Amino acid sequence: MNEKGFYFAVLVFGLYSAISLQKAVRDKDEGIPVTNIYYGLSWFALIASIALMAIGLYNAGSIILSEKGFFSMAFVLSLFAAITVQKNIRDTQRAREKA
Repeated sequence: MNEKGFYFAVLVFGLYSAISLQKAVRDKDEGIPVTNIYYGLSWFALIASIALMAIGLYNAGSIILSEKGFFSMAFVLSLFAAITVQKNIRDTQRAREKA
């Protein structure tokens, strides 16, 4: 149970950092001011969450290889889904504003 709590915390950390980074990148692209500290921290947080997941899975002795693969794929696909959903929502809002 302790390991699963760690993976859940890293997943939430990764999701937050991916969404934060995607927002910062999109805001910069649209000309909305974003501080370099926030942009850098967003990158650092995403890289840290990926590293924590990789190190945690590498060192997990009680988890079989198929579960490690499941956790890693779930993590990567969750990050992708969070970014994609946010992008689609923002694009939809922008399209409605133009219409």
